[in-house]
Amino acid sequence: MPFLCPPAPPTRAARPSHPTGGRGCGRGHACGWPATARPAAKLERMTSKNRLFTLVAVLLCALAALAGCQLSNDGADSPKATAAASTGASATGPKPSAPKSSPPAGTTPPPAGGWVPTDAALADVCRTKLPAQAVDTLGLIAKGGPYPYRSDGIVFENRENRLPRKASGYYHEYTVVTPGSGDRGARRVVTGGTGEQYWTADHYGSFLEIDARC
Repeated sequence: MPFLCPPAPPTRAARPSHPTGGRGCGRGHACGWPATARPAAKLERMTSKNRLFTLVAVLLCALAALAGCQLSNDGADSPKATAAASTGASATGPKPSAPKSSPPAGTTPPPAGGWVPTDAALADVCRTKLPAQAVDTLGLIAKGGPYPYRSDGIVFENRENRLPRKASGYYHEYTVVTPGSGDRGARRVVTGGTGEQYWTADHYGSFLEIDARC
């Protein structure tokens, strides 16, 4: 039996020519492309339309998703969301602060404004170590009187120079009552112009600067 080659695929038919002098094709004539090529062209046009519709649908879905994300972000930044966040933060309460260090044992913190001795060579005495009458006198000085003696508040001249040298009128003296004494006694409190205070128990023979910190 002889070998038969498969038939060649159909090729695009040549467009038939019109009859000479005619307008268009008459009945029974195939005009334009052959009838077998028309369905393929129609299918190609439909496929292109489907691709276009699919692309449009994907773009619409992407836009919708982007709009949803934007709305959720706006809701998170709304005043209600901010108030809820602040309420949650306040519910936890403030963090405890670190404990403050305490001064070393045996020391007394200075009062407001501090205290500086006027003369390093002059011994000090704690206010709480003074006799009760001296503490009473200091209280009267702080209030501005009244004093038990008319001479209280007079200028102390510092003739013995046992206090730092200052101009005349810088120091003033006040009586500290001595129980059982018929006169002013020998105890005094002397104050300076900048607030310093001194104690003498032997009528100006010696002085101690009063330390108000203790």
